[in-house]
Amino acid sequence: MLFSDYQIEQSSLRSFGLNSRKTLGNILMLPQHAQVGLETVTGLYGDTLKIPCNIKGIKAGDILMNKWKYDKGEGLSGDLLLKQRNQNASISTTDEYKGRVSMAEDFSLLLSAAKLSDQRTFTCMVVAHADISEYPVNVLVYKLPEELRISDKVEELEIGKLTKLGTCVAPDANPAANITWLKNNKPLVADGKGIAIHASVSVDPVTGLSTTSSELEYSAKREDTGAQFTCSTQHPQGAELVSTPVTFTITYSTENIALQVIAQEPLQEGDNVTLKCVADGNPAPTSFNFHLKGDLVTVENADTYTIPNVSRNTTGEYKCSLVDEPSMEASEDVTVKYLDINLRPSGTIIKSAGESLDLTLQIDASEATKVLWTKDNVKLDKEPKLAKVTYSDAGRYDCNVTMGLLSQKIWFQLVVKGAPVIRDLSKQRGDDGKHKVLICEAEGSPKPTVSWSINGTSPDESPFINGKITHTIKVVPTANLTVACTVSNEFGMDIRTINVSSLSVCVFVSDQLEDSDQTKVVVGVVVGLLVAALVIGLAYWLYIKRSKAWIL
Repeated sequence: MLFSDYQIEQSSLRSFGLNSRKTLGNILMLPQHAQVGLETVTGLYGDTLKIPCNIKGIKAGDILMNKWKYDKGEGLSGDLLLKQRNQNASISTTDEYKGRVSMAEDFSLLLSAAKLSDQRTFTCMVVAHADISEYPVNVLVYKLPEELRISDKVEELEIGKLTKLGTCVAPDANPAANITWLKNNKPLVADGKGIAIHASVSVDPVTGLSTTSSELEYSAKREDTGAQFTCSTQHPQGAELVSTPVTFTITYSTENIALQVIAQEPLQEGDNVTLKCVADGNPAPTSFNFHLKGDLVTVENADTYTIPNVSRNTTGEYKCSLVDEPSMEASEDVTVKYLDINLRPSGTIIKSAGESLDLTLQIDASEATKVLWTKDNVKLDKEPKLAKVTYSDAGRYDCNVTMGLLSQKIWFQLVVKGAPVIRDLSKQRGDDGKHKVLICEAEGSPKPTVSWSINGTSPDESPFINGKITHTIKVVPTANLTVACTVSNEFGMDIRTINVSSLSVCVFVSDQLEDSDQTKVVVGVVVGLLVAALVIGLAYWLYIKRSKAWIL
């Protein structure tokens, strides 16, 4: 250690009762204090740096003097400030550090407005009793780039052509920024073919700060349309800095063309169909040729053509092509589906009972069809065959023909007319056993009128459906009767009779007995009464005869 390394004023040493020559000897004899490892302190450009004086093992009360100095280079040092015990620190520098240095209570050096020229060694000298110790500290000053920006951007990129995309600039940094290019947040690596990156660094002669420029050359691909390009840097003393993303127009000639058919499904007669020509060029073509089954139509500033009110004759192959390159074309088939049905006869059909009805259903369709028949909303298993119509055949018939999503309906209403016929005339005992119910079932059309040859109560008539009607009345016969039911309409009439027996004798007979059984019961009762009368008469005669004998 050289004596020149210690700029201690003689007057300062004498004030503490120390001999400068003796003190120097002590310094040379105490390497454990003077030979201390070099510490490094980092700070940010423009901030205030706190450079510590590491006086470990020395009590603050034992310190007689503390002095800060710095390395000026070429073996020279410069004084900054001096603090003696029980006194304020005094600034001794007159150079660039004047007004920028001060001392903290823990003897640390406070250096304001840090700049790159401050990257040197600062030394804290401590005098404690007869010992003098030095604590050198190396200072590094970092400067983050103020921003990252992409400049000199190209307007558009052409597929397959290596083009300068732009320049990323990271200004005024220390150390110089290391720039990475990214596409959609994924780093780009130079490969000498589709990606080339050229970086350069310039240093400001006044501030010493470095500006890094990175130029990206890029060969675009079709999938780069809409891709976001950014650049980033990671500073040792700060977070990652990323530029604002930029996008570019990717230009390429048309390589593929397609024809789209736009129509509702299924496309049927009367609908409109739109043909759209789609090309993958960028910028996209603006004019197209449409080939319409032998006709050529050119559209400008559009890529569609609409065919209105299509018919089955519209079915066929259609094409579109580029106006400036007709050989590049695309084709598509257009199929118009159709379904026509005809039923003869249809509408309201009037037939007489017993006549035949011949139905003819004609179907003209572009595909296979399904046929469903219903009668009065009830599904029929097959097409109605009416060789000889009856009153029960009357009703509404619906025919539904389907072909995929298409369907057509047609119907006929069958009305069967004729003279009424009584199909059944019956009787049954009432629930209370005190009356009988007469039932007359008839067919005919128009609706027949029903009448009885006897007055009854609670007449009831069913709805007239498919030429059928049922009429009922309640009667209380007091004698055996023959009752007639008459039905009639404009075409004729029909009469049927039924025998109804009296209820006076058999009111106590079970309701479940048939008329023949009831007759047998009545005869049995009458015979029994006659036999009983004979027995009583015989007994009475015997009694009279005996009475006379006793008297004699």
